[in-house]
Amino acid sequence: MTESSQPATESAAVLILEDGRTFRGRSYGAQGTALGEAVFATGMTGYQETITDPSYARQLVVQTAPHIGNTGVNKDDAESRRIWVAGYIVRDAARRPSNWRSEQSLDGQLRDQGIVGIQGVDTRAVTRHLRERGAMKAGIFSGPAASGSDAELLAQVFGQESMTGARLAEEVSAVERYVVEPSDNGWEGEPLFTVAALDLGIKSMTPKHFAQRGVRTVVLPATSTFAEVARESPDGVFMSNGPGDPATADPQVSLLREVLDARIPFFGICFGNQILGRALGFGTYKLRYGHRGINQPVLDRRTGKVEITSQNHGFAVDAPLDGPALAPEARFGRVEVSHVSLNDDVVEGLACLDLPAFSVQYHPEAAAGPHDSAYLFDRFIQLMTDTRSGHQLSSDANDKEEN
Repeated sequence: MTESSQPATESAAVLILEDGRTFRGRSYGAQGTALGEAVFATGMTGYQETITDPSYARQLVVQTAPHIGNTGVNKDDAESRRIWVAGYIVRDAARRPSNWRSEQSLDGQLRDQGIVGIQGVDTRAVTRHLRERGAMKAGIFSGPAASGSDAELLAQVFGQESMTGARLAEEVSAVERYVVEPSDNGWEGEPLFTVAALDLGIKSMTPKHFAQRGVRTVVLPATSTFAEVARESPDGVFMSNGPGDPATADPQVSLLREVLDARIPFFGICFGNQILGRALGFGTYKLRYGHRGINQPVLDRRTGKVEITSQNHGFAVDAPLDGPALAPEARFGRVEVSHVSLNDDVVEGLACLDLPAFSVQYHPEAAAGPHDSAYLFDRFIQLMTDTRSGHQLSSDANDKEEN
């Protein structure tokens, strides 16, 4: 066990929410101050994938599962190059990891990367409070940073920027182009297609899913232009998940409109779904407390099937649920809501009927599961196949059942 895996000396810690609600516990990870939006994630497993998901940038994540850290962390399960949560809130932190794949304790990795956390708080009470009052600004304070009065600490919480209006995709994106080859992921033979993927906070499993299906993925920074996308001669364009307010994504919306005008097949997930909605002319809005976890039920309205999905979003598309409608940007033709949340009827997917484009609000690449939605990668490959062969898009495009 490395030195950083040894338990750190614990100190008093406090979580203060924007409305003044206070929870006291002990330090976890690094000591200091963490400011962000307090949200809760309902996954029973996959805490390493959660904290390394770039979509959680500038958020303090409450894990509803009571026992966290028991399997440690390893280099293979990380979804990106670093931990992105702004702070971490758990009830019962494991005293030591116990798993053959563990390479370090979760506490040790949080400390190594300077992530301030708190343990020993009633996360059920925190979650119930956020469900009633909504996601809100919050702060974790430990060590010397916790010595101020509650009023002084609350002033720091109030002083931070709101998630509404936050432009974060460029902060988490890769700064340089890179390529994920099928041959490096078990595929034999030449690549079937090349996809240009705009990295708005992409998770590592996404290009792996493409590669395992024979698709070469060129990952491009969030600031890329249509000319830079076109330079790759892509068979399709993909936009990833990511953090922040989609209302700030004007450059990405403009880029996608050029992609749609060029009739290049498009697939978007999460933030990419919101950008497609905006490109078609729909608005977006902030959810009360968002959808975060790996157990979110979604209805595929075209097949009637229910998928259990992985989600992490605090904003949603405002589009009509009833039947196909002409997009507000009329040149893009008809669009329909293809998927809806069974919890609250939030738009979970969009399908263009006169263009080769579709998107979902959830994560078909889901690691640590579920895998109900992995067929969407195959659906995109079929869309690229049909476009390459010159098949005409019809109102029932993408309706095929995938295995």
